[in-house]
Amino acid sequence: MDATVPAAVGFGVGLVVAVVTAPVGVSGAVFLLPVQISVLAVPSPAVTPTNLLFNVVSIPGALLRYGRRASLRSPLTRVLLAGTLPGVVVGAVIRVYLLPDADTFKLIAAALLLPLGVWLCLKTVGTVHAGRGRPSDPTITVLALAVGVVGGIYGIGGGSLLSPILAGRGVALTEVAPAALTSTLLTSIVGAGTYAVLAATTGGVDIAPDWLIGISCGAGGLVGGYLGAHLQPVAPERALRYLLGGLAIATAGLYLVQSL
Repeated sequence: MDATVPAAVGFGVGLVVAVVTAPVGVSGAVFLLPVQISVLAVPSPAVTPTNLLFNVVSIPGALLRYGRRASLRSPLTRVLLAGTLPGVVVGAVIRVYLLPDADTFKLIAAALLLPLGVWLCLKTVGTVHAGRGRPSDPTITVLALAVGVVGGIYGIGGGSLLSPILAGRGVALTEVAPAALTSTLLTSIVGAGTYAVLAATTGGVDIAPDWLIGISCGAGGLVGGYLGAHLQPVAPERALRYLLGGLAIATAGLYLVQSL
């Protein structure tokens, strides 16, 4: 196949996904996984560092827009990074040595995303107000550590899990989105570096990212993320919460169908 075809597909999918997910603090990597595995034929576990590469390339577009409205170095960002950075290293090791199979990978992802999406939608129906039930900083750090491990395994950076968890606990998405994306970017850089080291030390070709797919998807995400972050201020908080929950449920359903 001509290399321009998967590159064009990757750019288009990355752009569309990032436009939809950037307003809710998600890079979109978790929603690219079915396309990369089933359409673009990225092997497992190389799909994980490829998604981390997508995050590294795409997220600065959204952060550029968010940074024009407020500082990206918020207290929430620092609390998230304290957990996600060490967690992603652990997750990368687990992914390479314990979870190389793609079907197992998708089943576990579905098991996490489905209840998170349903929970967030149900909480939104109950009209959760920003600040109500907000977890303490140590609790957020512990959650971020667990999510960092999951992000290292899946190559999602953790934003797709952190955003619905924090939003479900009542934290406003205007605060969650830039903090989660900043955390995802830095965590993805560390995760991608960890996979590079593992690829060099184990000699595993499939551990290295697919550079063409990762960069082309990321280029689309760079544009889409900027546009999506631009849309957030005009979108109602309630609609954004339903969007985030619905995306999680839809992806979980797709993973279940593909794996079963």
